[in-house]
Amino acid sequence: MSERTRRPQTFKLDDPHVTVIDADHGSDRLARGTIRITPEPDPALLPVPLDEPAVRARRGFRWGALFWTALGGLVLLGSGLGVVNLVEDLFARSEGFGFLGLAFALLATLALIVIVAREAFGLARLAAIEKLHSRAAAALLSDDATESRAIVGDLVRIAHGNPHLARARTALAGHADDIIDGADLIRLAERELMTPLDQEARRLVSTAAQRVSLVTAVSPRALVDVLFVLAVSLRLVRQLARLYGGRPGTLGLIKLMRHVIAHLAITGGMAASDGLVQQVLGHGLAAKLSQRLGEGVLNGLLTARLGLAAIDVTRPLPFTALPRPVLADLARDLLRKREADE
Repeated sequence: MSERTRRPQTFKLDDPHVTVIDADHGSDRLARGTIRITPEPDPALLPVPLDEPAVRARRGFRWGALFWTALGGLVLLGSGLGVVNLVEDLFARSEGFGFLGLAFALLATLALIVIVAREAFGLARLAAIEKLHSRAAAALLSDDATESRAIVGDLVRIAHGNPHLARARTALAGHADDIIDGADLIRLAERELMTPLDQEARRLVSTAAQRVSLVTAVSPRALVDVLFVLAVSLRLVRQLARLYGGRPGTLGLIKLMRHVIAHLAITGGMAASDGLVQQVLGHGLAAKLSQRLGEGVLNGLLTARLGLAAIDVTRPLPFTALPRPVLADLARDLLRKREADE
């Protein structure tokens, strides 16, 4: 049963029938006709809830890491011992075979060192870009001019290897001394350096989405669709990382894919939401597209969604001065391309 609502009333503050009683005073009986007023607490005096810092759970001894490290060491030692025994056997059989085997072993060792060095450099490069993104986001909030200039300097060093940004670097250097606020300096760097990169990134994502849409629409096997989408997605993530200054190797690409998938999980996942379905089937397109063609368009949109998440992960600056690319624009490009192909 709902409570009976009271009608608004007016009274004077010096009215003897008006009584101010605290909320914890209790329900004492008052004289008939007495107006009871319970003052509300002042919001400024209320306790302010503080966010407790996230305390990382203490983990015990990592026996799994110890096991795999020891196993990897044993495999490496066994492989090295096997190569040494093989070279010794080759020398025992023929001196020419021995030197040939030794040369192959040295070449394999040199190639392994180069591969490990490239993987380490790629991981360090990706870590530097990720840290630069976090520093830029913090500087935009704090408006620290000194930190912002350091961030812009690091960003220019990363973009120095891209010859297409030579004019943008020159324009940024010409206007950087005129900016006083740190946040405005980062926004200027974003407009000058990220504009051509964002345009190229959108082209790469749109091309990959159109390729997936076309192949999955005509492919007769689901296994072919899965393998092709996986290959296109890996290639797209690698291209976007190289575009924004990263040089991921195999381990770096695996790390990027993990971050992209985590970003997708945080921002809504890869499932076809209601809005995504309306993008595909709305506006009378359900009557125009066949079932197979509609599946191809949907796969293309999901690939575009993956590409947008990869842009957020690989971009060294957060989106502030420039608009973030949205799925609706890529969906219109994809549907326009599909209608043109028909």
